[in-house]
Amino acid sequence: MTNPHMIGLSYEITPLNFSDTITIRSSLDGNIINDGVARYRQLNQQHLVPIEQGGEGDTSFLVMKTSQSDIRIALAAKHFVSSVNSNINPVFKSCIDASSVATEFEIDAQQNSSVKIRKLVSIYTSQKWDCENPRTDAINDLNSGDKYELLKSESAEVWKKIWDKIDIQIEGDRLAQKLLRMHLYHLMVSFSPNNKNYDASVTARGLHGEAYRGHIFWDEIFILPLYNIHFPEVAKSALMYRFNRLDAARSYAKEHGYEGAMFPWQSGSDGREETQVVHLNPVTGRWGPDFSSFQRHVSLAIAYNVWQYFHVTNDVEFMEKYGAEMFFEICRFWASKAIIADKSGRYSVKNVMGPDEFHEKYPGTDEGGLKDNTYTNLMVVWSFRKANQILNKISAKAKLKIFNNIQITDNEILKWNDIASKMNIVIEDNILAQYEGYFDLEELDWQYYREKYENIYRMDRILKSEGKSADNYKVAKQADTLQTFYNLEEQDVTEMLENLGYKLSGDYLSENLKYFLKRTSHGSTLSRVVHAQLANMINNKKLSCDLYKDALTSDYADVQGGTTGEGIHAGVMAGTVLIAFQSFAGLNLKSDIVKINPHLPDHWRSISFKFGFKNVQFNCFVNQNHIRIKQSNQEEKKINIYVNEKAITLSPDSEIEIKY
Repeated sequence: MTNPHMIGLSYEITPLNFSDTITIRSSLDGNIINDGVARYRQLNQQHLVPIEQGGEGDTSFLVMKTSQSDIRIALAAKHFVSSVNSNINPVFKSCIDASSVATEFEIDAQQNSSVKIRKLVSIYTSQKWDCENPRTDAINDLNSGDKYELLKSESAEVWKKIWDKIDIQIEGDRLAQKLLRMHLYHLMVSFSPNNKNYDASVTARGLHGEAYRGHIFWDEIFILPLYNIHFPEVAKSALMYRFNRLDAARSYAKEHGYEGAMFPWQSGSDGREETQVVHLNPVTGRWGPDFSSFQRHVSLAIAYNVWQYFHVTNDVEFMEKYGAEMFFEICRFWASKAIIADKSGRYSVKNVMGPDEFHEKYPGTDEGGLKDNTYTNLMVVWSFRKANQILNKISAKAKLKIFNNIQITDNEILKWNDIASKMNIVIEDNILAQYEGYFDLEELDWQYYREKYENIYRMDRILKSEGKSADNYKVAKQADTLQTFYNLEEQDVTEMLENLGYKLSGDYLSENLKYFLKRTSHGSTLSRVVHAQLANMINNKKLSCDLYKDALTSDYADVQGGTTGEGIHAGVMAGTVLIAFQSFAGLNLKSDIVKINPHLPDHWRSISFKFGFKNVQFNCFVNQNHIRIKQSNQEEKKINIYVNEKAITLSPDSEIEIKY
C-alpha cells in the first residue's frame, strides 16, 4: 500500500522428517487467459502478447503487452534465500519460454532447519501516468537488496492509517461487523488511496474477477459518496477519469445526433462505448440483441457524482477547472434529447432505459429504449436546477471562461430552466410510472415462478427461455423509479414534482415502495441496498433490516449462484457501508449542515465511525439513546449540526453527548 509497484512474498520451509535436496522453481507467468466467466468462453480469451523475457542469477524479468491497446506490462523478480543454521548460496538458473520465465535453484535442506525464501517483484506499465520504460524501471526497483521487511512494515503502517479512517465498530451484530469490514477491505484494494495518481475509476466488479470485462459503469454513484467522506482525493481521481474522456463523450453524443456529452454505459480505457450489442442468455444458450447501452442515465450519475464531491469537499478549484464544464455538457446533452412531444407543452425524453435493465424496449417493436422513464426525467430536472446553483458558486471569471470554451449561451440556460419546469412525468393513482406505457403491461404470476424456479433473480432470462419477454410484464431487476429517492431527499423530489405541477398525497413514497417492491426480482445486488434505505425512510424497520441483511451477505453467500466468483460487487459493498451510516446511524450530508437522525436496528447496541465533511473531521458514536460526537477543523472554529432537528453547537476537539 506504500509502493503499488512492489509485491513481496515470503516462504519458509522446514523439513520435519528428512534431510535432502529441495528444488524450488519461482515463475513470472504470462500464460494467462480470461477464463473465469463461463459465458465469455466463446469469446477471445487471449489478451496478453509476449514481448521479451530473460533472467540472470537470482533475477528475472518478463514483458508482455495487451493485445488491443498495446499497453506494455513489465515484471521483474529477485530472490533472496537464507537459513538461520547455515549459509546458503544456491546456484540460480533461468528457465525461459515464450510467455514466462522461471528462476530455479536447489537448497540443501536439513531436518528441522528452516529455510526462508523471499521474492520481491516490481511491476510497471507504459500507461502515460506510469512510466516510459517499464522494463528498465522494474529491474531498477530491485537493486536495493532484500527490503521485504521494510516494505511490509511500511505497508502495514499505511493500512493502519486507512483503517483508522474507515473502520466501523458495531456492537450487537457480529455478522454486520465482519462483513462491513470485509467490504471495506475489498473496496480499498480495488480503489485504494494510491488511485489518486491513476487515470482510472473503480470498476463494477472490483479487481477480483473478469465479469463485465473490467468496465466502469454507473456503480460509481453508490461508491464515490463513501470516498468523498474518507478519501476525497481518490473520488476526485474518478471524476478526472470521466473528465479526461469528455471529448469521447462529446463524440458519442454527436454520433447519435445529440449535443453536449453522452457518456457510455460501459467505459474502458479510451472512453468509447464498450457495451455489447448481443447478449448470451445462460438459461437458453442463445444470443439475442442487447439494448443496454440505452442506459443514458450513466451521464446523470456522473453529474450527480460531480455535485456530491463538490458539495462535500468545497473544492471550488475542481469545479471551476473541470467539474462545471463536465456538468454543463451533460445538461446540454439532455436538453438536446428533450423534446416537446404533444399539445400539453411538456418535454419528453425517449429512447432511454432506466436502472431496471429488464425493460429494453416496447413490446412488439425493434426500436431500443423507452419514453419518459421517471428516474431519468427527474434526475434531468435535478441536473438543470443544480446547474443554476453551480453558476452561483463559481467565480464570474471561471464562468466566463467555461462559457467561452464550450460556447454556452444564456438562451441555453433559459431552455434548461424551461425543461426543468415542464418535464413530463407519468403518474397514476399516486404511483410514479416507471415509464410511459408501464401501467399497460401484464402482471406476472410471481408465486408460480418462485415455485417453478426457486431462484428468480434473473426473471428476464427465465421469461426468454419460455419464449416470453420481460418487456411485456411489470417486472424489474432492481429499483428504478425508487432510485430517485436513494439519490435525493424525499422533500426535494416532492418539491420538484410540485414545481412540475404534480401533487401527490403525503404517503406516496410508502405507496410507491410497496407497489414496486412487489414487482422486483432483485436480479442486481444493488436492488436491496436501495430498497433497504427506502424502507428505513418510511419507518419500516423490519423490512429495512431484512433487505439490508440480504444486501450485506450477497457476495459472502454468493446469493446469485456463481456471480461472486466472477468478481465482487463493489457497488453493493460500498452501499452497505453507506446504509449503516445514512439509514441506521441517520447521517445526512445532503444539505449544508450535518444532520443526524438515528434509526438503529433494534439489535444494534451501537455504531461508531468517522467521516469528513466540508473540511471538518468528525468522530461519531451512536447507540439506542444517545450520540457522542466530536469535530476538529484547521480553523478551530465552532460549527453547528442538527440532531433530530435540534441545533447543536460543537466546539473543536471537544466531545459532546446528546440524548435523543
